[in-house]
Amino acid sequence: MDYSNLRRQIISMKKSLFDQGYLDEQFNQLEELQDDSSPNFVEEVVALFFKDSSRLLTNIERALEKYPQDFYRLDSLAHQFKGSGSSIGALRMKNECSMFKAHCSDRNLEGCRRSLQKMKREHATLKQKLETYFQLLRQVGPRERAVNSWK
Repeated sequence: MDYSNLRRQIISMKKSLFDQGYLDEQFNQLEELQDDSSPNFVEEVVALFFKDSSRLLTNIERALEKYPQDFYRLDSLAHQFKGSGSSIGALRMKNECSMFKAHCSDRNLEGCRRSLQKMKREHATLKQKLETYFQLLRQVGPRERAVNSWK
């Protein structure tokens, strides 16, 4: 695929991630931190996020099984996950974390369980979409920075 087609595909994909609510402005801000001295900065930060957030999801799931009535613990874990997602602009995940936290406030165990499943789905979907996005960026090479793909 030639450079201009790849560039159009990257622009379209990123716009779609925003239009569909997967990402928010924080992702653009993260991309603005990337420069020639760290050309893979955003991809590295996102990879660290997915590694850490997978662990956090496992911790939430275990806490739901082991301490189902400890809503303070569950809320605290969800707060960590929400903050982690917010740092990369993971809007849908952040919103679902807010729902989970609301269920904790209401002491609604079934709501927490349903919300956790949605959080896991949003996490997996975003991971797949961002992996595809970064794969396209790698094909374009170092002459194209993600931050310039669209605004």
